[in-house]
Amino acid sequence: MTQSSNRRRYSSSGKQNSNRNRRGRNNFNRSQAPQGTRRDQSSRNRRKGSMEMKPDFELFVKKAKPVTEEVYKPENTFAELGLHTHLVTTLENKKFTDPTPIQDQAIPHLLESRDLIGIANTGTGKTAAFLLPLIHQALENNNKRVLVLAPTRELAMQIDDEIKEFTRNTSLRSTIVVGGMPIYRQIENLRKTRHFIVGTTGRTLDLISQGKIKLKDFDTVVLDEMDQMLDMGFLPDIKKIMAGVRQDKHLLFFSATLDNKIEKVALDLLTDPVHVSVKKTTTTDNVEQNVIMWGSGQDRFEMLHDRLLDESVTRAIVFENTKHGVKNMERKLLQRGLKVVAIHGNKNQNQRKRALDDFKKGRANIMLATNVAARGLDIPNVSHVFNYSLPQSREDYIHRIGRTGRAGKMGHAFTFVPK
Repeated sequence: MTQSSNRRRYSSSGKQNSNRNRRGRNNFNRSQAPQGTRRDQSSRNRRKGSMEMKPDFELFVKKAKPVTEEVYKPENTFAELGLHTHLVTTLENKKFTDPTPIQDQAIPHLLESRDLIGIANTGTGKTAAFLLPLIHQALENNNKRVLVLAPTRELAMQIDDEIKEFTRNTSLRSTIVVGGMPIYRQIENLRKTRHFIVGTTGRTLDLISQGKIKLKDFDTVVLDEMDQMLDMGFLPDIKKIMAGVRQDKHLLFFSATLDNKIEKVALDLLTDPVHVSVKKTTTTDNVEQNVIMWGSGQDRFEMLHDRLLDESVTRAIVFENTKHGVKNMERKLLQRGLKVVAIHGNKNQNQRKRALDDFKKGRANIMLATNVAARGLDIPNVSHVFNYSLPQSREDYIHRIGRTGRAGKMGHAFTFVPK
């Protein structure tokens, strides 16, 4: 299927009022909060609550439509985009010469420091679309400072890993600031010059309140998974951070989904942004989607267990809405001898990182997770996604099933629906 691209320019009525008070929270001081109870964005419940969405069979049941995609013909190679020779060489060593559609269409605007909204399907290279031009600018100007905000610790760590890969053998340095890890180590890292800081908003605000991160030093802010970052649960903190950054800041917002409400919030923060959209469909075409009906007298866990034993399930992610539910499922599946890892808010960051590494490297073939694993994570060859609990929203569903069917491969998604 040919990639569709869509560009339009917006006019903005102006920057967000930097002095605007939201819900009485008009400063960064969180020093009264006990260290162990500060909430980072990966474990926080969204303000709209934890209600499950109503079953939507038009959404949950869909035959895969694998098609032979026409090879996208970019307008430029990476070299022709004008990227720094270090980046071009690094990409060539990775066998990347041609940009993906979102990279091809977004990078020229970002090299010009235009505010931008970028929308593209999962697995299409959005992270590199914003990192490559920003690293290029930092290589050209050692004073450049970039703050990247992500909704989960896992996504923040993945972004930081990619920065380190692109900046190897250069003078550029990055660090990560997320909850679930010792804050004193992150403070120590911040004593040295860091061109890129990647974090979740909770820990970022903690370090701002302690004076360890000085927002006025940053000229660029990136919101990854902006549809979640600009939702009501995150928005007050995002506005606080935006208010502290320089007035002439460069803003980059990227996501796979965008509704009208979130777009309106985004446009209130951006200045004359370019909108680049290369999104093809609302869900991945090559994911076979279906439901598993269960009712009284049926054991949902046993039904899941039987599915996981199917030989077609080579690598699966099971989504459950609660930490308690994930813990129970992990315990019971391990007792039955399955190779299982789990990610949820009660595990510290080292445990979560180890679980993710074990899953990526094949030491476990089943990962149980809350929504912390639903967005942005690049995990190859996931054959199945199971929604053991109904997602909270249509967007959550799209992101969950986007963990499978990546890189042109077929995937399967099953959603448990009560009769």
